[in-house]
Amino acid sequence: MLNHLPNLKQFLSEYHFMEIIHVSAECYPVAKVGGLGDVVGALPKYQNKLGHFAKVVMPAYQTKFLAENQFETVYDGWAKVGSTNYQARILREKTNKLGFDVFLVHIAGLFDRDGVYGYADDTERFLAFQIATLDWIAQWEHRPDVVHVHDHHAGLIPFMMSNCHQYAHISQVPTVLTIHNAQYQGQFGWDKLHYFPSFDLVNTNKLDWASAINPLAAAIKCAWRITTVSPSYLDEISYAANGLERLLSQERGKSIGVLNGIDTEVWNPQKDKMIAKSYNVRTLESGKKANKEELCRVFNLDASKPLYTFIGRLVGEKGADLLPDIFYNALAQSNGEINILVLGSGDTHVEDRLNAITHQYPGSYNAFIGYNEALSHQIYAGADFLLMPSRVEPCGLNQMYALRYGTIPIVRRIGGLKDTVVDIGDGGFGICHDQSSVWDVGHAIGRAYELYQDQKKVKEIRKLMMSIDHSWDNSAQQYLSIYQM
Repeated sequence: MLNHLPNLKQFLSEYHFMEIIHVSAECYPVAKVGGLGDVVGALPKYQNKLGHFAKVVMPAYQTKFLAENQFETVYDGWAKVGSTNYQARILREKTNKLGFDVFLVHIAGLFDRDGVYGYADDTERFLAFQIATLDWIAQWEHRPDVVHVHDHHAGLIPFMMSNCHQYAHISQVPTVLTIHNAQYQGQFGWDKLHYFPSFDLVNTNKLDWASAINPLAAAIKCAWRITTVSPSYLDEISYAANGLERLLSQERGKSIGVLNGIDTEVWNPQKDKMIAKSYNVRTLESGKKANKEELCRVFNLDASKPLYTFIGRLVGEKGADLLPDIFYNALAQSNGEINILVLGSGDTHVEDRLNAITHQYPGSYNAFIGYNEALSHQIYAGADFLLMPSRVEPCGLNQMYALRYGTIPIVRRIGGLKDTVVDIGDGGFGICHDQSSVWDVGHAIGRAYELYQDQKKVKEIRKLMMSIDHSWDNSAQQYLSIYQM
């Protein structure tokens, strides 16, 4: 294994290769809740394709991936969190099946659960995960070139590397923070300060924000470089970052917006085994038709009508609370001339309201409450339009998946949606609106219906969309340049 080669650093330096350690709470297909998992599951693979050695370290949740794959133990130790010692083992997936090494941090009593987030002891869970990760890296015979942390779940690593005494010998390893969503910051009280490995208390100010220990704020202060997942999101968090606006403005000089890519091997309609019929730009008409017919058959919809869909978490930042009223209005005004299909889960009140529409508009509307990866692929392949009325969208990957599959995105002009979707009125390939409101989205749905009547134009737009390159190739190279700044 490369980590155990004593001359690895010399080897990498001589050939200008970099060893990059990504630390994250999610990584597809090991464990995924949202876009964070997709990004961390793709970026390292593309960095490796460029000749580097990118690896991922993440918690060992009790997922299907853990049960179905083979692992070897590369580290066996203890993670000390305050007065509690947790047994910590780090497992390496043996076959490199993801295109990069993935290391799972198994901590007895904390991560031997099915879920990723939402536990009362999440503070202890993710702090123990970060301490175990650093304890392991600190005993290597070499030093990695960069430690790249993702969101607040790994946000205390830059602080601990640069301030905790036991990590002094790795304090000069550069750290990069990627902010996937600044709304979530992982704050906890000062009564848990003793959880940290020892450091000079004069540096507690680096942990503080709004009278709490704030992991995301600490990472913003301590990381050598900061990236956001789109250029527009970097601008937006200067005035909309859930209380961190001033800090982010202060640190703007070390911040760069890098647009996420998508994994074009996983999201490829020509090779996708999760859809009913594969297709490419030349065969998209027959391919889209076959996939739409299959989707409509399963969900009792009419394949002759335009099919609108929403895929994602049913939460306020996605505009999901607006969806029931949007759909009721659209279905009533269209006199049954449209189909709507929802895939998602989240707010139970929204779930109940979305389910209720099924009984009022059978044959025109349906919903799958939950998440199913294969179904999401089938929906992208079969739908005509994808709705994204987001209040917050740091980058958004769904619109890029839709473009890849020839499904026209209907999006609010915000964050990465603004960076990736150009309105048809401006010679583009999507339908854009300015506000997350029932009226704005309803008007956009009406524009989409008018577009659908001109199938010649729809075909031209689909061909244009499918030719756009949103792969990770360019973004992976941008990150490599950031590491070397």
